[in-house]
Amino acid sequence: MYKFVADSSCDFDAWEDVPVETVPLTISTDERDFVDTMDMDVHEMLDYLLEYKGRSYTACPSTENWLKAFEGADELYVIAMTSHLSGTYNSACVARDIYLENNPDAKICIVDTLSTGPEMRIIIEQMIEWKLAGKSFEEISSKVKAYCDSTRLFFAFKSLHNFAQNGRVNKVVAAMVEKLNITITGIASPEGNIQPGQKIRGTKKVVAHLTTEITKAGFNGGKLRICYIENEELAAMVADSVKFVYPTTDVKIYPARGLCSYYGERGGIIIGCEC
Repeated sequence: MYKFVADSSCDFDAWEDVPVETVPLTISTDERDFVDTMDMDVHEMLDYLLEYKGRSYTACPSTENWLKAFEGADELYVIAMTSHLSGTYNSACVARDIYLENNPDAKICIVDTLSTGPEMRIIIEQMIEWKLAGKSFEEISSKVKAYCDSTRLFFAFKSLHNFAQNGRVNKVVAAMVEKLNITITGIASPEGNIQPGQKIRGTKKVVAHLTTEITKAGFNGGKLRICYIENEELAAMVADSVKFVYPTTDVKIYPARGLCSYYGERGGIIIGCEC
């Protein structure tokens, strides 16, 4: 039996009746933990973190959680968020080694996507397509790295509060972004790091900028996935803008789960696409 397993930052559960088992990350403060399962209340988490004055942080899935997700499979495709910002990939690798000790005939492909969110989702979808088309484990494993290199991640964030609370951004900078009603755009770098770009005011300018950046990256009407954090309107505007230029675009928009909502924050969107 084969399985697709990913960490919860992929915002994914199933595609064309093929289940993707997700292993949850955890968003924490010194007072509360929010486990990123499908039924986690994102709205409550965002409200709580907005008022909370102390530090917040995230934790990768444990080795035990990965092993539990692997159970019963002899062919595993494991998709993890960028190893440059999380221990998730390393945790999955440890689980792989333990699983193979007990199941020496199993085959396990682990993918460090060097990304997260919608770009991860596109990679998972492509791997599933290959599997459903009859590709072997060896073929999929050999093709996936090149496919990851052909996808991109963009973002537009209206708040950097949580980045500041976990020490990734200066608190003064985060306060100025909110005070001036600025949107921060950016990309995931080829190395798997977050790379801020422009500071933009005005929704129309944000949409135009993102459409231009997606085009400049080499997009030509393939898959486009957009997750939003309580801002479906902005996600739809970007989707419509891209489809106006590329009418054949395969686009889907959907609400983010916990991990992407923690970093994207209320009003933000994250975009993945083929280039």
